[in-house]
This record gives sequence, structure tokens and C-alpha cells, in this order.
Amino acid sequence: MNIRLTPAKLHGTLPAISSKSDAHRVLIASALAEKPTKMLCNIVSDDIHATAACLAALGAKAEFSDGVITVYPNACETPKDVSLDCGESGSTLRFLLPLVSALGKNGTFIGHGRLPNRPVTPLREAMEAHGVRFPQKEQFPLKTEGQLSAGEYTLRGDVSSQYITGLLFSLPLLEKDSTLTLLPPVESLPYIRMTLHTLRVFGIEIEETEQGFVIPGKQHFRSPGEITVEGDWSNAAFFLVAGALGDSVTVTGLRQDSEQGDKAIVRLLSEMGAKVEIRGDAVTVSPAELHGIPIDGANIPDLVPVLSVAAAAAKSGVTVISNAARLRLKECDRLSAVNDCLTKLGAAVSETDDGLVIWGGDPLHGGQVSSYNDHRMAMATAVASIAADGPVVVHDAQAVKKSYPHFFEDFNKLGGKADVLNSDR
Repeated sequence: MNIRLTPAKLHGTLPAISSKSDAHRVLIASALAEKPTKMLCNIVSDDIHATAACLAALGAKAEFSDGVITVYPNACETPKDVSLDCGESGSTLRFLLPLVSALGKNGTFIGHGRLPNRPVTPLREAMEAHGVRFPQKEQFPLKTEGQLSAGEYTLRGDVSSQYITGLLFSLPLLEKDSTLTLLPPVESLPYIRMTLHTLRVFGIEIEETEQGFVIPGKQHFRSPGEITVEGDWSNAAFFLVAGALGDSVTVTGLRQDSEQGDKAIVRLLSEMGAKVEIRGDAVTVSPAELHGIPIDGANIPDLVPVLSVAAAAAKSGVTVISNAARLRLKECDRLSAVNDCLTKLGAAVSETDDGLVIWGGDPLHGGQVSSYNDHRMAMATAVASIAADGPVVVHDAQAVKKSYPHFFEDFNKLGGKADVLNSDR
């Protein structure tokens, strides 16, 4: 599906969609609990369906109905050998890879799109050191055999927080206690804190230390009965940047006390010169003359594409984005993709090993860009159209289904002009 976006200023109010990151975690915890859990979740993306399908293969059942996901743990008996189709979801794969072995299952993990090329080596090596066999190493389908054992685990903290989350969900289920040491520097720390928050809500106790975590074994997940999935700061950021580039936009349902690292969008847009107002759970961003700033991408990798758009649309200054090398291992190489797309729209961009340098002051033009089959690239380039002097065509824009299926409908609700050019791809 290709989308043509005619330049138009966005204005109005939208509720935040439920956080995909939070929903993954709550789904898994609910599937491990002792009784059903009702999740209040106002959107279900492809990635969440992938996690739910994998949990079904492990015996849990998720029912989707009118903004509610009801999760029934242990809904059926499952065989020793299970097959899990992770779709294109890196979170699904990395969260469940150690969990399957902790539950004593042999797993076959199927991946699509770029997922088979995304690394799992550090997690695989940690699991191999604790009783799990990988007959085909990293060849997909990825197969695991054997029981994960408790003990001393060590991971680098600057590779992927998803490996850490997978172990934090799995190790409490084992018979003995474990430790998880993180080698500094630790990046994406907010995502680890999100995991710890979910585990606490479901009754799991984990002790934080200076080196990492002490994780008692023989623990049991306990359902809170009902839980509301947080509003998604990551996806709200696209519309908040739209407010800075066009007219005032308000997004409601955003918790100020959230552990989500991407709530940093408020601080960063303020530093760039946008007008930001917070009232309760509502954030309003209004336009002002933006300027470039330095941005450390270590803890906010998902904000980099849309912040790059804001930087390109800035009236002056240079934005230097650093510590974002892990973006090369996402659904696409996002640093290269951002460079390509913004350059095609007239921006002055330079790519570095771990980031981008973006010069403000040059007008953005219309043009044709690829989504790179990446949901965040499709949404970021849509936001760029607001500041362009002509239509922007985004190819393969259906990539938004991965996290925000009705993004373009919400875009148009705020006065945007997004039109489908074709639906045959």
C-alpha cells in the first residue's frame, strides 16, 4: 500500500494508543499467572497478535474483544515440542526464547521479514551455558532443546534490553536462585524498568544490585485480576512532533510517572524550542521556531526517526544524534533509512557510525520515499510531509500495522491528508 500525503497542518486531540511494549509484558505475565487477567488495551497490533499466538502454543488463551484482552493461563495441555511463530516481532522472539526452555519445552521459533537476521547470539550463548541446546545455532527456524537451569548469568548491557527482559521473566520460574550481571554500559534502561514494574505487579520479587539482579527461584506469577495497559509514549511522539511542525496537537492518556523512556519526547521537543504543556495525562505541543540540539539515543532508540524529522524541519542549528548504533539492527537499518528518506526530501543529513548529523534551515520538499517495511519509518516520513512544500509518497506504508494499524486514520482525523494510492502491495 502506497500513501500520498499532501502537506497539511495537524490540529486537535487524540487518545494515546496502548503501549506495545507494555502490552507484550503484561500478556506474558498474564499467561504465566494462576488465574485469568483482563487487560484493558485499546489497540492490538501485529506484534501483539504474534505474542498472543506464541503464548497459545504454550497453553494460554487470549480473547480479544472491544478494547479488552482476556488471558486464560494454562488453557490447554501442550506437548513437549512447541512451535512459535513470532511474526516480525523481535520482542516476541527474545522474550519467549528463554521462557520456553524455562518451562521445560523444546521450541521451534519461526520468524518473518528481517527478524531471522536480527541477532540473538548473546542470549543464545547465555542459555547454552545453562543447559539449553541450539541444534542449528542461529539458523531459522531457530530450535531449542533442554531445560534452562538456574545459576549465574552475565550479559552485556549495551546490546539489547530484550535479552534481559526474557531472562527476568524466565529465571523466577526455575527451582533455584539466579543472578544476572549486566556489564556496563547499560542502555535502554527504561525498558528494563518497565519489565521490573510488570513483574512487581504480578508478584515477582527481584532484587536490584549494583551489578544487576538477584532473582529468587520457585516464584509464581499472581494476576491482579484487571490491569490497564499504559498509553504509548513511543507512538504518541509522532503526533507530538506533528504539533511542533504544524498546529497544536494534544495526546491524552500519557502517564507522567511511566517507566517508558520515550516520555523524553517532552523534554527534547522543549529543548528544540517547541511549546509544550502538560495537564494531568494530556500533553499538548504547539509550534515554535525549532533549532538543533544534541540527542543521546542510547535510551530512546525508537524516538530517533521522528526526532530526525523535527531536526530536519528546524529553522536553524545542527542536531547531532549519537549512541544509536543499535538502530542498524531494527526492522531495517534505521540510521541509513532516515538518512535516505530525509535526503530525498531535501534535508541535509550525514550518517555516522552510531548516529546522524542533521542540519536545520533547509526547506523540505515533496518526494517519494520507502518505509523500508518499518513501521516507525512509515510514520516518521508521514510527519515529515507536514513541513514539506509538496506531496510525500510513502511506499509500503502498510508497515504501520506492526504497532499502529490505524495511524493514517488518526492522522486524517487531525486534518491530515493521507490518501491510498494503491492497495495491491
